[in-house]
Amino acid sequence: MVETANKVHIEELAVNTIRTLAIDAIEKAKSGHPGMPMGMAPAGHVLWSKVMNHNPSNPEWFNRDRFVLSAGHGSMLLYSLLHLFGYDLSLDDLKEFRQWGSRTPGHPEYGHTPGVDATTGPLGQGVGMGVGMAMAEAHMGAVYNKENFPVVDHFTYVICGDGDLMEGVSSEAASLAGHLKLGKLVMIYDSNDITLDGEAGLSFSENVGKRFEAYGWQVLRVEEENNLGALEAALLEAKNDLQRPTLIEVKTTLGYGSPNKGGKGGHQGTHGSPLGAEEVKLTKEFYQVSQEEFFVPEDVKAFYQEVKEQGIEKNQEWDQLFSQYQQAYPELAARLQREISKGLPENWDAELPVYEKGASLSTRVASGQVLNAIAKGVPNFLGGSADLESSTMTHINGTGRFAPGQYAERNLYYGVREFAMGAVVNGMALHGGTIPFGSTFFVFSDYLRPAIRLAAIMNLPVTYVFTHDSIFVGEDGPTHEPIEQLSALRGIPNVTVLRPADANETAAAWKYAVENQNGPVALVLSRQNLEVVVDSPTAHSNVVKGAYILEDLEGVPAVQLIATGSEVALALEVKAELQKEGILSRVVSMPSWELFEQQPVSYQEELLSPEIKLNVAIEMASPQGWAQIIGREGLMIGISGFGASAPGGRIAREYGFTAESIVSKIKERL
Repeated sequence: MVETANKVHIEELAVNTIRTLAIDAIEKAKSGHPGMPMGMAPAGHVLWSKVMNHNPSNPEWFNRDRFVLSAGHGSMLLYSLLHLFGYDLSLDDLKEFRQWGSRTPGHPEYGHTPGVDATTGPLGQGVGMGVGMAMAEAHMGAVYNKENFPVVDHFTYVICGDGDLMEGVSSEAASLAGHLKLGKLVMIYDSNDITLDGEAGLSFSENVGKRFEAYGWQVLRVEEENNLGALEAALLEAKNDLQRPTLIEVKTTLGYGSPNKGGKGGHQGTHGSPLGAEEVKLTKEFYQVSQEEFFVPEDVKAFYQEVKEQGIEKNQEWDQLFSQYQQAYPELAARLQREISKGLPENWDAELPVYEKGASLSTRVASGQVLNAIAKGVPNFLGGSADLESSTMTHINGTGRFAPGQYAERNLYYGVREFAMGAVVNGMALHGGTIPFGSTFFVFSDYLRPAIRLAAIMNLPVTYVFTHDSIFVGEDGPTHEPIEQLSALRGIPNVTVLRPADANETAAAWKYAVENQNGPVALVLSRQNLEVVVDSPTAHSNVVKGAYILEDLEGVPAVQLIATGSEVALALEVKAELQKEGILSRVVSMPSWELFEQQPVSYQEELLSPEIKLNVAIEMASPQGWAQIIGREGLMIGISGFGASAPGGRIAREYGFTAESIVSKIKERL
């Protein structure tokens, strides 16, 4: 045990070691943001060593406290903590900061560096992901905890800065967190009054504390960044209020300790660039530490090793508790283990609906029926919409509203907060144990696009339900009619976009989404009724291939009609009309470009044979990207402008989406 008399000195030395490791790594890389780690090192030290439950030997321990560095540009704060606390991150890793192939990239990356709970950097999103983690903890705790068995019982900690709190997504998420009374969410606000352009007062003069009080948060304040006792007291007070999330505003100095570049105005020297060799020397003199690069004193190593052992013990205590829980509640314990390991119940899809050909219903209605069948078989499947539940058909029957006092329920109401919804869904997936989805109109996918991109980077298996997918939105007009959204989503790497042709393809698409573990899935669904044109076995066998021949003919067709979504039925009409003209054609349903691109080349060439005289793509959206499928000589029936306000059928005629119009264009091309 470290002697009490030396403890204060050792902790001050530990804080300065966090600072100097960050300074040295950034100096070696000639790139990075030293100011934030220099100011927030004391808060990071107190949180990780005195308050937060975590086990560096087992970063995936399920009941650990979660930590999100929303101010991701301060990544060297996190990397310094990870190294010092004994995670699998070496000094050599720190020396490779921001270099090719290193484990210490410029901003924290989930799944890349041990101990990183979320990818951050785009400011504000870490706040939303923290809210999602806290929601997942609240839900699972309500489902699984029993008297004397708090098997899901942990906190979520977020460090944010002025920039995070300027971003609108943080306001959306904080408002939702206060409404939901997420008392196990604690946010430490690095209040240094500096942004990249200068003093925060250039654009930011609000009273942040009053704003968060209005959201329903407990607000605490620590006036001096180096007061370790005050920091610990504030964190403990935050943990004692389980009825409100807590914001702890810590007044810090950007670049603390840098004689010439710290303090107000320090943004020019320490926010986003190295200190420089001479300033590093002066700063280390101020800290009264060794000038040696990447130096970690033995007393500091011993101190953090002791904390690591405490974390291991807490993990072991939980293991013992869970073992007793298994004996007392074997079925619940088995279910919890399955959900943590991302498994699915046996026969979870047994009640997926099957639709008869010729029936007529929109794919959004079919989706609602399918997701309710999924909810029956998958108890950790939950989600909701951004105030559009009755339109996106995403209500889960047989369960209530997720709310204070009823966190076990599975209908999430995000309010008109699309971006926060995207970040929250990401946070729930990062937490683990839940299969979350969010929904809104397809045109509003633009509002949450940055969260979709982060989900793709993190390879999170989340699902977005986007309805009202085309100009058939009709009377609401061009503001509500998506055009470029399909090509925009397809342009994000690692996102699987599925636009099913009918109810049976919708069921198959949902099945893929639930089983998927490789990045986010976007289901793009119709408002208008569509005839069921695909039988259920065909849909389930072929949707996973991304594209397949729906109606074929003997021999090589002169024309191949490739369509997605509602336009598949239109393609079938076109085929029938071409046949009357003596033109042989076949129809390909292509619900997913991404899944098609994953198929063997032989399969792709079978569908896109060079022997076919003319490939025709039919999609009520921007034609961007279709040339890579149909070739430069192909014919694209798409939309290059915006929509209009009128009944959907009239708009379709005006934009040329009728069999007669398409047949005419094909004949001209032939």
